[in-house]
Amino acid sequence: MPAPYDLNDDSVAVIVGSGAGGGTLGAQLALKGIDTVILEAGSRYETEDFINDEWDSFGQLAWKDKRTTSGDWQVAKDFPNLPAWIVKAVGGSTTHWAGASLRIQEHEFKTLTNYGAIEGANLLDWPIDLKEMEPWYAMAEDRMGVTRTNGIPGLPGNNNFKVLEAGAKKIGYKEVHTGRMAINSEPRDDRASCLQIGFCFQGCKSGAKWSTLVAEIPKGEATGRLEVRADSQVLRIEHDASGKVTGVVYADKDGKEHLQKARIVAVAGNSIESPRLLLNSQSSMFPDGLANSSGQVGRNYMRHTTGSVYAVFDKPVHMYRGTTMAGIVQDEARHDTSRGFAGGYEFETLSLGLPFMAAFLDPGKWGRDFSSAMDEYRNMAGLWIVGEDMPRKDNRITLSDTDKDAFGMPVANVNFDDHPNDTAMRNHAYQQGSAIYDAVGAVRTIHTPPYPSTHNLGTNRMSEKPQDGVVNRFGQTHDIPNLFVSDGSQFTTGAAENPTLTIVALALRQADHIAGRMASGDL
Repeated sequence: MPAPYDLNDDSVAVIVGSGAGGGTLGAQLALKGIDTVILEAGSRYETEDFINDEWDSFGQLAWKDKRTTSGDWQVAKDFPNLPAWIVKAVGGSTTHWAGASLRIQEHEFKTLTNYGAIEGANLLDWPIDLKEMEPWYAMAEDRMGVTRTNGIPGLPGNNNFKVLEAGAKKIGYKEVHTGRMAINSEPRDDRASCLQIGFCFQGCKSGAKWSTLVAEIPKGEATGRLEVRADSQVLRIEHDASGKVTGVVYADKDGKEHLQKARIVAVAGNSIESPRLLLNSQSSMFPDGLANSSGQVGRNYMRHTTGSVYAVFDKPVHMYRGTTMAGIVQDEARHDTSRGFAGGYEFETLSLGLPFMAAFLDPGKWGRDFSSAMDEYRNMAGLWIVGEDMPRKDNRITLSDTDKDAFGMPVANVNFDDHPNDTAMRNHAYQQGSAIYDAVGAVRTIHTPPYPSTHNLGTNRMSEKPQDGVVNRFGQTHDIPNLFVSDGSQFTTGAAENPTLTIVALALRQADHIAGRMASGDL
């Protein structure tokens, strides 16, 4: 482990957050010889510390700090103080994810061009495209050990997948397989292959699933140029009279404040906490928050159009055995407005443990209809809908006027209204999901509302023109040259694919850019 960097060392790169973006960026900068400090608000739990129980795991890993919420989305009604289930621990949400690793499609990088202006949506083309991202995707896939890439075989299909596959093929779907997953299907990168333990959202107990905790941060630390400070909640980012950022103020586990000086700062705290930090860092020079001359910080919050379909059969399925996300149907992940909406969606297998199933199957419901479904748990199969939701300028993160956290900083308010395109897509997906299971003899299908656990995107979006977003094509803020954004908040639009692979690819590309700019003296 490297010796701690001095608080007054202004030559270090400081990264806020250690998840897919921050953890990857920190490790890669260290591998390139750049002294780096990652500040992580949560504690450090290693593989052996993870708990194979959803409720206890939630207590161990979740960002449980209060938030407020508004808007017409179902989550505001069912879970008003937890509008997103994200992780507060070293490794971020890569310690609690399914592993699906998919590339954004070519047309999804240019939604304004391909979909046209959609009323009530704030569509914008990304300032990058698939061709530019392809080498970085390839590097990320190799780094993460993504199955069905680089000659890595796919994972086996569990019973949940076999039911999905049979039904999907019966109704004519063709793009059905066990997915591209950042879970070792064979030993790789000094980590074992998947043991198919099941209940594997909760921190992989075997180490087969990629996370920055097990696969990136240790490599960075081995160089002696990466220090990860756990239990370090960043409160604000400071700047000098010229407007360049100079360091970050954070509170340690005892609540004591420290100022870590910095050469550059990269914010990678998720699409809710990253804009919250920028907004809480306002000053006389930046009265509306850092990097916010466009007024776009916090806007265009996306979370994917989600929901689930569960089906009850007359025989056991035991969907919880094996990997949680054991397969995918990709046929609907296209742009085809004949279905009544722009963009597309995917089906991915999903199973919840009994306690979470009871909480999320139909929040607030009770009685015979609900209990009879729970009685049939072992006979259930399940899938999750992942679809491209529309960015909207008023779907946004703001600072609460009334609620503050333990450090006296205003908490985030998350405002979200479903766009009619989102609702039409979800309803189409519910219908098709039921059709998949009906085709193989489902006794009953159940449509569940969106969960609070989701893909948080947007809020510091990438744009070619400074007035349209917060960062440029390298995640560098338009307003402040040595301030970067390195997480999913830089997504211009959401696409239909799970975002982690793209976050990692962008972080690898950003590390290359930062190292080059540092070498030339620009940063």
